Amino acid sequence: MSLNKNNICIYFLFFLSYTVCAQEHKKDSTKIEKLEEVVITGQYSPSSIKKSIYNVTVINQKQIQQIAANNLADILNFNLNLNIIPNGQTGRSTVSFFGLDSQYLNILVDNVPLVSDNGLGNSIDLTQINLDDIERIEIVEGAMGVEFGANAVTGVINIITKKSIDEEWKIQTSIQEETVSNEYELFDQGRHIQSLNLGHNFNKKWFARIGFNRNDFAGFFNDRQGRDYFENDGLRGYEWLPKDQLTTNAFINFKAKNFQLNYKFEYYNENVYFYDAAVRANIDTQNQTSNPSATDRIFTTNRFVNNISLDGTLNSGANYSATFSYQQQERDINEFNYFILTQERSNETDETYQSSKAFFSNGTVDNLIKDKDYDFQIGYETRYIEGFDTQASGDVTQFNETRNQSNFAVFSSSEVKLNDKFSFRPGVRYEYNSLYNSKLTGALNVRYLMEKGFELRANIGSSYRVPNFEELYYYFVDSNHDVRGNENLDPENGFSTFVNLKKRSWFKGVSLINNLKVSYIDVSDRIDLAVVNSTPLQFQFINIDKFRQLGFTLDNSLRLNNLTLNLGAALQGISRINNTEVNAEDDFLYNFQVNSRASYRFDKINTSVALLLKYNGEQQNYIASGTDDNGNTAFSKATVEAYSWLDFSVRKVFLDDKLDITLGSRNLFDVTNVNVNNGSNGGTHSANNSNLLLGYGRSFYLKAMYNLNF
Repeated sequence: MSLNKNNICIYFLFFLSYTVCAQEHKKDSTKIEKLEEVVITGQYSPSSIKKSIYNVTVINQKQIQQIAANNLADILNFNLNLNIIPNGQTGRSTVSFFGLDSQYLNILVDNVPLVSDNGLGNSIDLTQINLDDIERIEIVEGAMGVEFGANAVTGVINIITKKSIDEEWKIQTSIQEETVSNEYELFDQGRHIQSLNLGHNFNKKWFARIGFNRNDFAGFFNDRQGRDYFENDGLRGYEWLPKDQLTTNAFINFKAKNFQLNYKFEYYNENVYFYDAAVRANIDTQNQTSNPSATDRIFTTNRFVNNISLDGTLNSGANYSATFSYQQQERDINEFNYFILTQERSNETDETYQSSKAFFSNGTVDNLIKDKDYDFQIGYETRYIEGFDTQASGDVTQFNETRNQSNFAVFSSSEVKLNDKFSFRPGVRYEYNSLYNSKLTGALNVRYLMEKGFELRANIGSSYRVPNFEELYYYFVDSNHDVRGNENLDPENGFSTFVNLKKRSWFKGVSLINNLKVSYIDVSDRIDLAVVNSTPLQFQFINIDKFRQLGFTLDNSLRLNNLTLNLGAALQGISRINNTEVNAEDDFLYNFQVNSRASYRFDKINTSVALLLKYNGEQQNYIASGTDDNGNTAFSKATVEAYSWLDFSVRKVFLDDKLDITLGSRNLFDVTNVNVNNGSNGGTHSANNSNLLLGYGRSFYLKAMYNLNF
């Protein structure tokens, strides 16, 4: 179900006209105090959003708590130019940013990239990132290759965790019960979350925190019949696989006058349960009995993270920082023959099919010159990754061959303030990779503070994406197939330009921010699977594609006393071209999005309400739909129908802010499957319509959190 597109446009234009036509008044500092968010991503030192050289979007802790978000996917779902891509059969949710998948986006935790199945910082499963200890989330759009290296073509998402408390002791515990569509039972259906966090200031120098979170998702049936169903009619199992997650973390902070040292440890465990729909009857003709069974699997992920960071100021006034991280992730598969009636197992096997070990370190020095109008930063970064992924290489039972990759980078940038209004920052990064030799990336960022509250920012930069494990080492060859990776692939080269014009206004107690963004992204040497031999037919990953994105985004924010209203719209065009296809189309295909966030606080009853809406217009893509009369591949447009996502919540605080109750609903429009219409261009073969699984329907939740501070 989706909102009427014309109505949304009318509401948006009404809001925009009100903003533009409203008479601007000089800010009364005695009545309005604008407190700026402080951001750190890409900055030499923590800065206010207005002083930041980048345009940074901040999602703060209050916004996360207001909707009782379970994981990173819940909170990012409502951002423009960003789509969550769930997979009910693997339990994973990744992100598409400006039309490119999660391989082109770096996800960081306190500026450290997080290890994934076959990478570091990219292709992250958003459902595996717990939000309990998060202070805020910072989103920077545009190529960030100078600061963060490879796979930062579209930008970075930096998750900032809590590092201090105001009290001596802070104990926080919560419990959350949530339906999955209309499915809920106390233990066997729905979602059940428990958490406990303890923080303690030992003295002015030492602080420690420890936390635990358990997230039990019992799966989504959606007319499937679950584990204990024994008919062989394709209905056994779940539409969304059940899984349980356990996150534990510990943090220690030491703070002196000009020095700070942090250590963080995290252990993450996840079990995903797969129940095969194919049931074997196992009929015993002699005894006239049946003992049905199926081949089931349990996928287990274990991840360990150890981070040490330090920063401080030298006697000369120079600032320095350094980070060291060792991370390890392993995914295991437990496969067995499950007898459904007796609940017994046979032919049980255990195998580790994915393993990643990564070491990461970076460091920077800045403020080397005592000049308020000029500063420069120099830094280094080193990475070492080793591991294997037999699933991405073809068959899960294939031999595990460990591969490794290392790189070392040095980078530098300088920030020049010509005056109080105009500043710019050029930067360059040199990186040596053990597989791809040397890469050079550059960037230029400009900020201009104009009259009457206008702010202009521009980001021009380059980054690149390294091939993933599947593209390099995939191997699937039998009598009917020959599909292979390519160890000689080159990295994809990305270039982007982002221009942002922001207007701040104050009138009659109202604060307004209007933000217009224009984006252009160009990725060359894109990797795709192509025919490399016609007889016999062979496929291989090669550098053949090109990607272009052109987008326009308008965000508007209004604050009046206890009311906050955000309304935005984005128009994004995507062009893809395959250089080896005769009939390939490179037209820009456009997608329209609208989002809105509204919240209001009732002071007298200590209650706040929030409404979040995102409308996703039709999305089109060219797909292979057969062959033409000359035997060349023919293409047609596949259209994903428009849909809307709506969340609502009510949050009330009791007992002098000790007890926090949140009641709400996700996906009020009850979205599960969205139609994908695969058109045909009249080729030899035609495509069929299908469904895209996006959600598990309307759900309701109740969260109770108790805070004890002393």
